[in-house]
Formats: sequence, structure tokens, C-alpha cells
Amino acid sequence: MLNLFAHIKAWFTGPPNQPAHLLRGAAGERAAEAYLRKLGWKFLVRNYRSKRGEIDLVFQEGDCLAFVEVKTRAPGGWTRPAAFVDARKRRLLSQTALDYLQAIRNPPVKIRFDIVEVIMQGEQVVEIRHLPNTFPMARPYRYR
Repeated sequence: MLNLFAHIKAWFTGPPNQPAHLLRGAAGERAAEAYLRKLGWKFLVRNYRSKRGEIDLVFQEGDCLAFVEVKTRAPGGWTRPAAFVDARKRRLLSQTALDYLQAIRNPPVKIRFDIVEVIMQGEQVVEIRHLPNTFPMARPYRYR
């Protein structure tokens, strides 16, 4: 019984001895997922990994796949969390999105890249900002 309780607790809090920034990031991802589900989007995948990178969340909104990068920060920073998605990160997200599309046999769908900023004070979510279609697929992977 104790082992079952430990597994349930770990699901909510993360593995033991995990650094605080990873716990905050996982909490931010859960908050972003819940927010997008409330918008009526269809949840597909959390933490999709390929050899080239990781995508935090993949959702379907109508005929479009949204690859979502979640950035979780404490309030009061000088820059917005989305500013941390630099050119290198956009390239890795583009490559990983192509890997995901290949894994699902390249369906004829529209794609876009969204960022969700989650602002947390301690363990409380203070604000969620959804930035849809934040950046295009990185060159040379896009058509135009």
C-alpha cells in the first residue's frame, strides 16, 4: 500500500530529489496543458522526444497541429519567458516537429509553433499567457 501511495505522490510531485527548476517546469507544463484543454483543444502528446530534441506539448486545434513550448518563470523578471526561445531552440523545435510528423506518417495537416508562458509564485500559478503561432518553421525546413 505504501508503494502505491509513493507512486501516486511521485506522479504529482515528480521523482524524489529532483531540482526545484525541473519541478517548477513540470508544474508549468501541467498548467499549460490544462489551460489548452479548457480551450477545447485535443491533447495528443506530452514531452515528445526524438534524437534531435523535445517538444513539451502537442495539441490538435481543428485541422492544425500546435507544437507548444512551455516556459515557466517566477514573476518579476526583466524579460518575458518567451524570449528564452532563441534561434537555436526554434531550430531544434522545428527538427523535432518534423520527426514527430514523420512518426505519424506525414499527414496533410497545418502546423504551427505556440509558446505558453506560465508565471508561478512558489507553487501557485499566477498567470498563463498563450502566444499562438509565435514563430515559423526554422529555415531551411520551411517551404518559403
